[in-house]
Amino acid sequence: MSVRPCLPWPDKRLRSRADEVSEITDEIRAIWDDMTDTMEAMPGVGLAAPQIGVMLRLAVVDGSAERGRAVRLANPVVLHSSIELREHEEASPNLPGVSAKIKRPRAVTVRFLNDQGVIDRRDFVGIEATSVQHQIDHLNGRMYFDNLSKIKRDMLLRKARKLG
Repeated sequence: MSVRPCLPWPDKRLRSRADEVSEITDEIRAIWDDMTDTMEAMPGVGLAAPQIGVMLRLAVVDGSAERGRAVRLANPVVLHSSIELREHEEASPNLPGVSAKIKRPRAVTVRFLNDQGVIDRRDFVGIEATSVQHQIDHLNGRMYFDNLSKIKRDMLLRKARKLG
């Protein structure tokens, strides 16, 4: 297990859709272990494999207060979203130093392949709902700031370039 470096924006892999995972192997579990270590080192509440250059549909999410409860997801898909939205400050280690308030559904039901290779379904609420949606965006080649208006997105990217 180790902390892996995050790709710097605008690496083209951050704009590419990740590949489906066909089965859960020891290699996949090792990637999840590294992703969890990387997430904890940030510290963050989630990480998608493309953020560390692994182009597979893998994510980890841990919004627990005590930590150490990361949910491992392969091929996650949102089945249901709440009508009620929640605003949260989102950021990414791929574009450090900037963040933006994003509105997303407050709760989501997600289907995914778990670490035992079994199709699972789970409800995520609050910070974990925000995080899992953020990670699924990464798996689809989207960044959190793609949810902003063009003006706000351009301002955020200009600020990031000044910091970089």
